[in-house]
Amino acid sequence: MSGHDLVTHYRAIWISDVHLGTRGCKADYLLDFLRQTESDYLYLVGDIVDGWRLRKAWYCPQEHNDVVQKLLHKARKGAKVFYIPGNHDEMLRDYTGMEFGGIQLVDGVIHTTADGRRLWVTHGDQFDAVVRYAKWLALLGDWAYTTAQTVNYWFNVARRQFGFSYWSLSNFLKHKVKNAVQYIGKFEDAVADEARRREVDGVVCGHIHCAEIRDFDGILYCNDGDWVESCTALVEHRDGQLEILNWAELRQLSFMPGTVAAPQRKPAPKPERIPVSAFAGAPAGSAARDRTAA
Repeated sequence: MSGHDLVTHYRAIWISDVHLGTRGCKADYLLDFLRQTESDYLYLVGDIVDGWRLRKAWYCPQEHNDVVQKLLHKARKGAKVFYIPGNHDEMLRDYTGMEFGGIQLVDGVIHTTADGRRLWVTHGDQFDAVVRYAKWLALLGDWAYTTAQTVNYWFNVARRQFGFSYWSLSNFLKHKVKNAVQYIGKFEDAVADEARRREVDGVVCGHIHCAEIRDFDGILYCNDGDWVESCTALVEHRDGQLEILNWAELRQLSFMPGTVAAPQRKPAPKPERIPVSAFAGAPAGSAARDRTAA
């Protein structure tokens, strides 16, 4: 089987919240995804590099460097790659409007799907009141999140000894704790409201590590998830249909600690497409700072 046979081609791919530079980053799984997918458009929707953690301690194993090299390689091969910085890689916002290795740094971008829908692409941290108005609290939350990941690691070591499968503490808290559920709901509402104000058909964002496709009163809300907990990406098929790929599940990759880092290379799955309802075209319009990808 040739290398070409292993690759699935999408019209567009969105990934975010990779957090290169942290021990929680599933860089090996992301590499597997990047090797087995190609796209005309590739959107890096923020927090690709975790500057907050790297300022405290340098951590850059080979697979993290390989991810960067693979992204640059895709740009060299002709993919239109846009990097929209988030809060963890906010230092790159000083360079928006510039291009590095074929990757365009932008504050935001409008993507037009094959079926004509206009989607605003943004990381989304500007709709997080904690990040915007109490950065010290956001930094404290980042520390708490890292601590929870460490606790989760050792908890799953114990679970494995008793034959139990992987269990995510952060995912459990995110979906079960009332305040966390309310936070996610308020974030999604705020992002959808801004998309409506910009007169676009929908929005693609990241930030909250919660992959989802939903309709908010005629506004299509898409979150591409993360590559720390869930290993998800948003993709657009040739006909404009959008879908969330849970790569770890599709490839049957294990989150269990102590497993082999590099997944075996095998044919990429042909996932079943989940249709998204068509939306009526909205009047053209966008913020001046946003780029447009047609």
